[in-house]
Amino acid sequence: MQTQRSLPFARWAAASAAAIVLTACGAMPGSQATAPATMTNGMLVGPNGMTLYTFDRDSGGKSVCNGQCAANWPPLLAHGPVSGDFGLITRDDGQQQVTYKGKPLYYWVKDQKPGDKSGDGVNNVWRVAK
Repeated sequence: MQTQRSLPFARWAAASAAAIVLTACGAMPGSQATAPATMTNGMLVGPNGMTLYTFDRDSGGKSVCNGQCAANWPPLLAHGPVSGDFGLITRDDGQQQVTYKGKPLYYWVKDQKPGDKSGDGVNNVWRVAK
């Protein structure tokens, strides 16, 4: 049984824990925007170090890579606010995808390790993001 004194502490502790989680996820107002990708060896790589790609058929700030296409070319999804040359678009499934200079970013399922860029030029429509 909780005492009158412990109830306010429990509420404070729960609110503090929620704020910590939201801040870590970049969801708190005023939280810092982070770069969702970095330039490495002249190409953009995701937080996991894997090469990122753009799709020539995307236009108007919209991804047209859905379904099986997105299974082969997983989108770089947002995990917080972005800034600078990075932006966000809403995919058909409602998820937020990261863009670079207006172009949606993707991984290639056949790349096995950081530095691989086997998706460059696939079907003459996929390009390493630079």
